[in-house]
Amino acid sequence: MKDFNGKVAVVTGAASGIGRALAVELTARGARLAISDVDAAGLARTAELCGGAPHQQILDVADREAVHAYADAVAATFGTVNLVINNAGITKFGTVDETPYADLEAVMDVDFWGVVHGTKAFLPHLIASGDGHVVNISSVFGLFGVPTQSSYNAAKFAVRGYTEALSQEMLISGHPVAVTCVHPGGVRTGIVASATSSVGTDMTALRTLFTEKLTPTSPESAAQTILRGVLARKPRVLIGYDAVAMDTAVRLLGPTYQRLFASVATRVLGALAPRPVQTGAHR
Repeated sequence: MKDFNGKVAVVTGAASGIGRALAVELTARGARLAISDVDAAGLARTAELCGGAPHQQILDVADREAVHAYADAVAATFGTVNLVINNAGITKFGTVDETPYADLEAVMDVDFWGVVHGTKAFLPHLIASGDGHVVNISSVFGLFGVPTQSSYNAAKFAVRGYTEALSQEMLISGHPVAVTCVHPGGVRTGIVASATSSVGTDMTALRTLFTEKLTPTSPESAAQTILRGVLARKPRVLIGYDAVAMDTAVRLLGPTYQRLFASVATRVLGALAPRPVQTGAHR
């Protein structure tokens, strides 16, 4: 894929953040677009920013049958599919002992299974296109663990492993499909603003910290970095100097990074530091 002009691109989680920025940037580069999200109002706004032309679908990526039906509908509408960006994601805060299974399952259903559904549903169409590309959005938290983010870590590590395995399979099989795993650092999206805590912790301070201190990258910059990676057929894309720095630190420190990160988290995320087991939290 030398450019995006005339290519059919699919973006999930397109109602805001990186997904919206990708949709707008792909439109500007001449792509034919299919966008989806559970947020109808946000999706409609993205479509407006893209000139009102994209194929739109309210879609819960956790719904396997719905995603497969969506893939067939997009292929039928455009005749082909060249690029799929599995971007939809959520997060919930809570330590391992206090996080109920329902919260863990909710994050895994969207952040991991949503990627699996999107990949498997569109892969036959990407192979048939002759120049397909799968982009799966992991996270910098798919490179190292973070306290109070065990469910998100689990999902994003899983996305990384799943995507890297797919990349090798495409190479072995000779299928004309490139594969990219993306690891964004702090990007100014709404994921933390919409996040909840498993024990009802007040999220105001964390949201302020995230917005003002921990998000050096704009969604627009992230989108441009991702698309450069696609055109360069990069198997891994790191977004933001923070992602590059953290990846380097983990590589240099090995497993000992955990003690260092725990010390930092104790100071920076004091309100969300590990607390005693909550009665009934296992249910």
